[in-house]
Amino acid sequence: MKFFRKIRHKLILDNKKTQYLKYALGEIILVVIGILIALQINNWNQSIKNKNSLNEYLTKIKSHTSEDIEQLEELAKGRKQIADICKKARNSILDKTENDNLFLFMASGYAFADYYFKPNSGGYESLKSSEYYGKINNTKLDSLLAKYHGLVDIIAENERSYNQYTVHQENYLDTQFDRSLILASAFMSRDSLVTKATPQSEYDQVFKEYTSKPSYRNVISLAAWQFDTMINQYHQLTELGHQIIKEIDTITED
Repeated sequence: MKFFRKIRHKLILDNKKTQYLKYALGEIILVVIGILIALQINNWNQSIKNKNSLNEYLTKIKSHTSEDIEQLEELAKGRKQIADICKKARNSILDKTENDNLFLFMASGYAFADYYFKPNSGGYESLKSSEYYGKINNTKLDSLLAKYHGLVDIIAENERSYNQYTVHQENYLDTQFDRSLILASAFMSRDSLVTKATPQSEYDQVFKEYTSKPSYRNVISLAAWQFDTMINQYHQLTELGHQIIKEIDTITED
């Protein structure tokens, strides 16, 4: 700046107006160029900052989706085991061989367990409420996330409907039976039961009566076919989860 001031001062003293005007115009152009460069650098820095902030949200969504996938795999595995048992129990009912398959009906009692998929949607909800959500609006990732969480809602409704039904049936059965013998028969070892005053035949008889009730068998029949639908939905959600992770990797590694 000191150098430029000397030039201006010399041009004024020498009364070189034309050259001074050219110099002044050149200096203005240099200032404008400097401002534009500064703005470009600022925009570039802000763009990097925005991308890093968005990537933080996406990385969190990726982590939560990976956790969901692990949970879905365990749920699918558990429900399939129960469904297979319930299908065998249902066939036993149709074949009228229930008395020969008491242990099978004991195991089918797991159909009353209230399993729930509990997704971690914290990262997605945080992104939606942030200023960076617009960065993925109307993109492939946006579409995948919408499908994913739409299916999450459908799964939640199906699970809620099934679990409410089983609770209702179980509550009714509780009014018909003292379940102390049933629970003992289901969860205590045979060696432990032998030491009790109640004979094994009484445990077995109560359990046969319990499992012969329509409320019990309705739950078995429902689990035998509805679990297949739930498992299929778990698999669909898992596949969407893998697609989301792949798309996030593509975005964050650019």
